[in-house]
Amino acid sequence: MATLSSGRRLWDLAVITYELARTFPRSEQYGLISQVTRAAASVPANIAEGRARSTARDYAHFLHIARGSLAETETYIELAVRLRYISQEAASTAMTLADEVGRMLLGLQRRLAPRA
Repeated sequence: MATLSSGRRLWDLAVITYELARTFPRSEQYGLISQVTRAAASVPANIAEGRARSTARDYAHFLHIARGSLAETETYIELAVRLRYISQEAASTAMTLADEVGRMLLGLQRRLAPRA
C-alpha cells in the first residue's frame, strides 16, 4: 500500500500550528486555539488511521478527511492573521508546509485511486 513519503512534514505542520496557537489571546482558548490545534493534529491522525485500515479504499477515504482537516487548519491560520493574532510572516512557514502536505496528500490519493 502507498504511504506518505515525508511524514516529518506532517508533524512539523502540527507542531508549528501549536506553537502559533500559543501566541493567540487567552480569550481564544476554547475558540480558535482549540479549533486550529485539533484540525492540525487531525491531519496526521487521519492518515495514520487510514493507513491502518485493510483496504486502499478505506485509506483513500481517510486521506480525503485529512485533506479536509488540512483546509480547516489553513483557514484558521488565515483567520488568525486577519484578526491580527499572528503576523503574515509568522503564518508563512505553516502555510508553506500546509501547501506541501496538501500536494503530498493529493499525490498519494491519486496513486491509491486505481486500487480504491
